[in-house]
Amino acid sequence: MNNFVRTALAAALALAVLPAAANEFRAPLEQLARGEIRNIVNDATVVAAINAQNQKTAGLGQTDIDDLDKKWRAEVDGGGGELISEVLANNLSGYLKTRKEAAGGQFTEIFVMDGKGLNVGQSDVTSDYWQGDEAKWKETFLAGADSIHISDVELDESTQTYQSQVSVPIVDPASGAVIGAATFGVDVSSL
Repeated sequence: MNNFVRTALAAALALAVLPAAANEFRAPLEQLARGEIRNIVNDATVVAAINAQNQKTAGLGQTDIDDLDKKWRAEVDGGGGELISEVLANNLSGYLKTRKEAAGGQFTEIFVMDGKGLNVGQSDVTSDYWQGDEAKWKETFLAGADSIHISDVELDESTQTYQSQVSVPIVDPASGAVIGAATFGVDVSSL
């Protein structure tokens, strides 16, 4: 067997095994989502912050959203700025930082999105401001109150941990409506 055939067989075998490995932590991640994560996102601080931002962003169109996302990305590249500072300084971000620290390393990041997929608060700076085009928002906010999105396990370069992102919708208890979503980076070695 020549090297090309060996390499092709090894690649095919790796691809065949990958989906099973990616779902290895699905059951404990779902349990975490239905338990501790739901408790964190059901807090009045989270609901109030999303409701306030949903009112503020209700009239934004896609061009406005794209402009905000471009501004955020430029601030990330520049090491900070007004928009990032505003989000990191709000009460929700303070609450999320506290919950991340209290988890003792289990959560690598936590961020909350509004009804348009824009960041409302976060424990750490995200690479972009608009999550509305990503599965973490689409498969939770748009999928209903009981939905859960679990990403594949990947190496997080910034923390050097293997993590999966667990995302859930956030429901306003007063109306029963889905008003936003949250994503938790979970260090799978903690499960």
